[in-house]
Amino acid sequence: MRRFFTCFVFSVFTCGSALAQSEYQPYSYQFYQKLDKAIYSPDTRIHSSMKPLFVDDSLIRPVYDSLMNYGTDTGSRHRSWVRRKVLDEHLFDVRQPDYTFFADYLPDLTLGRDFSGQKNAWLNTRGFQAGGTIGSKFYFYTSGFEDQAVFPNYLDNYVNQVGMIPGQAFDKSYGKSTKDWSYVTALMSYTPCKAVNLTLGEDKNFIGDGYRSVLLSDFAAPYPFFKLTLKFGNVEYMAMWSYMEDQSAQQFNSFSNNRRKWGAFHYVDWNVTNRLSLGFFNALIAEEANDQDKLHGFDVNYINPVFFSSSLGPSGTVADHTLFGFNGKYEVLAKTVVYGQFLVDQGPVGAGNNTNAWQLGFRGYDLFGAKALNYLFEYNTASPYTYSSPYPIVNYAQFDEPLAHPFGANFREWLGILNYSIGRFDLQGQLNYARYGVDDSNVNYGKNIQSGNTQNVPGGNISTGQGVATSLKYAEGTVAYVINPKTNLRVEIGGLLREEKNSLSDSKTALFTVGLRSSFRDLYHDF
Repeated sequence: MRRFFTCFVFSVFTCGSALAQSEYQPYSYQFYQKLDKAIYSPDTRIHSSMKPLFVDDSLIRPVYDSLMNYGTDTGSRHRSWVRRKVLDEHLFDVRQPDYTFFADYLPDLTLGRDFSGQKNAWLNTRGFQAGGTIGSKFYFYTSGFEDQAVFPNYLDNYVNQVGMIPGQAFDKSYGKSTKDWSYVTALMSYTPCKAVNLTLGEDKNFIGDGYRSVLLSDFAAPYPFFKLTLKFGNVEYMAMWSYMEDQSAQQFNSFSNNRRKWGAFHYVDWNVTNRLSLGFFNALIAEEANDQDKLHGFDVNYINPVFFSSSLGPSGTVADHTLFGFNGKYEVLAKTVVYGQFLVDQGPVGAGNNTNAWQLGFRGYDLFGAKALNYLFEYNTASPYTYSSPYPIVNYAQFDEPLAHPFGANFREWLGILNYSIGRFDLQGQLNYARYGVDDSNVNYGKNIQSGNTQNVPGGNISTGQGVATSLKYAEGTVAYVINPKTNLRVEIGGLLREEKNSLSDSKTALFTVGLRSSFRDLYHDF
């Protein structure tokens, strides 16, 4: 460890100036797939699996700038101030040699009809974003949203059950038909040189090359974290420490009404060649205090940079929960990438001991020679009890929502996504099919990772899909016209069909929406 930190400190003070300002781009699959031509080209060695990205890379920057400045030309400066602010620019935009600053108002307003539930659905969001740079090494960004909504029935049921707006924040309406919540992110980043980045914030992170991730996804609500990223030639190393909450764990902690837990993550991404990348992952979740309200705090062992350490924390009444994984991709053709992930959960001994999850997919761009026609096909699965623990406080979740796949565990999923951009029009179609087993008669079949994996577990062999056999069919299509690419302000029309069926119930949703939307947030409702 001493050698590692000696090398790190030396690199910070000797690497010289960064070559360009490090600009943070919030992650959303819909926007990032537009960068596929730069990120997944066999002529480059961009580290593609850790997101969000900083778009200062010389290969990403031209594509990013063309998207952000689409339709802007030399004649645009002669347009009226109102027209420029609506169509081309940030609301506030200051560019000086030593610093930059921008700020925007972000509306997200939709009206819709849930035909199956026989009710109107709507969303009223007032948001903002602000960010900027100081010199060429320091970047900051924040966004905030105040929201009210009436959801279709299946999302309404999820919120009432979990107490969370999916991936955002807790429901301040406490079960009322009109949901009310706030969503905030904040981030500060320091890049002393291209080889080193330090980021402190409250946001989400994603590891993988697919639409889902079985290692670490952006499904759950934002959490505080500190992240260190180092680049050594074709190798990128990430260490991250986070502080998360659990609503359902038994409440003994005197700090607040939610129990807290620490998270420590390591990821090494090795670009073996221009086409082949291999990534190695591990994670640890540890309680902040035990059931007797005895703190063990943030132990110095959590700073251990050694990869694949069996346990980063001290022994205690609740064993630390450790997970190990692999991420890989291979660019089989000039415009086609095969990718996959594998995760082993070596959490505390229980019914789910040594459980696993994996992913296999392929994605590409310019399908059939059509420019900006991008596609992705993917399979995901997790065996029962993966991500769970005999001690729910250390399950792999934040605010009771999975840190990996939205389905939790005990599932198989197939999905496909097509995106096509032409001018300022964005079109997207998505199909999902999943099979999983849900609990019945208080028997824990392993899908809900909040349930302890030794509680009410059935006897016999464990198999994926055990429990009440359930199928999920999901189809969604959207057509959007981008008004201002700087904020992703767009007019959007969407339609959604969903059916979740088993021997106990048959839930159907047919939803149509139209709205004025903005921001680059990745918000999931396909589960």
